[in-house]
Amino acid sequence: MSGASVLFDSPGPRARIRNRIVTAVTVVLVLVVVWAVYSALESKGQLTAAKWEPFLTGNLWKTYVLPGVQGTLTAAAVSIVLAMLLGFLLGVGRLSHHNGIRRICSVIVEFFRAVPVLIMMIFAYFFYATYDLFPSKYLALAGVITGLTLYNGAVIAEIVRAGVNALPRGQSEAAEALGLQWGQIMRSILLPQAITSMLPVLVSQMVVVLKDTAIGYQITFVEMVRQGTNVGSSYGNYLPALIVIAILMICVNFALGVLATWIEGRLRRSKRGPEPMHVAPVTQGSFGAGAGGTI
Repeated sequence: MSGASVLFDSPGPRARIRNRIVTAVTVVLVLVVVWAVYSALESKGQLTAAKWEPFLTGNLWKTYVLPGVQGTLTAAAVSIVLAMLLGFLLGVGRLSHHNGIRRICSVIVEFFRAVPVLIMMIFAYFFYATYDLFPSKYLALAGVITGLTLYNGAVIAEIVRAGVNALPRGQSEAAEALGLQWGQIMRSILLPQAITSMLPVLVSQMVVVLKDTAIGYQITFVEMVRQGTNVGSSYGNYLPALIVIAILMICVNFALGVLATWIEGRLRRSKRGPEPMHVAPVTQGSFGAGAGGTI
């Protein structure tokens, strides 16, 4: 059995012909749908060159796009850092041997996972405004960061708990047999290994944080999607504006993925063992060479 057909039988001549026909029909249908959408948009005048010309001016980028990019990246960066810290604290707390700490962390995680992000943003926004905890200029930013941090911190806590529990139990048992405390085992043995395996999931959660910043428009937060709709309403080019915003979001998410791949590679290389020693082969004449004789 070949490696390509481990999970299923190799298709016969009739199955291959049928698969080619289905593929060809699917491609034709997709092309028809794309052409129909393009024709509808073209008839509305949304794809004409005049609709794209505003993006060639610096005024549009300075007034609309760049402030939205700055707001999105600022909120996402701060929320990711705080959510990581909160998530690791709650995740380790849920793994604690202390019953009280474990229950408190479990209640916090389950509560913030159940509450929608938008409700937490709105609550934080009005809470900060009522007690004047932040300047009015930063109220929306603080509300968005609070909502994203609490929700994603609870999600990351579950990721941490699952990553540590997925490790072989024999490692912690061996560490306990050596006399290490629970904190030492978690800090020196379990978490370093779990981070490497959790990295793809953590990157996916970072992308979620970045995209969820768009919800902040409900509390007047200036972010990319809101600014894209503002461009569309000002210049009458909603579709080109949203396409440009989508491309920018894709570029940022792709950069996050590349960064995570690089970090994962560095972590895996750093965990490799030392290079094996190269020992010269022993020949027959080498025995007794120190005594000046040969065998």
